Amino acid sequence: MQANFFIGQQVIHSLFEYRGLVFDVDSVFSGTEEWYETMAKSRPPKDAPWYHVLVHEADHTTYVAERNLTAFEGTRYIDHPLLPAFFDGFKDGVYRPKRGLN
Repeated sequence: MQANFFIGQQVIHSLFEYRGLVFDVDSVFSGTEEWYETMAKSRPPKDAPWYHVLVHEADHTTYVAERNLTAFEGTRYIDHPLLPAFFDGFKDGVYRPKRGLN
């Protein structure tokens, strides 16, 4: 299954309503069964894309199933301490990944 979101794209979590920035994509769930049972309360499908997301105005990341995300249509900046580790440019609301990543 092809991912609907890309690295550098801003997204909104549809259940928790936070804005974030995709910094990695897994084509299918790649966490542990224990994590899934504990954290994925809505039981999203494991055979669809999952995203690693920098959470805006926080210092943590999340791992989110595609069905729980929607595209952010704005052009605002993301505030996250790890942003410079993954991205080195910003244009029209999209971040440019650093070379050599992925």
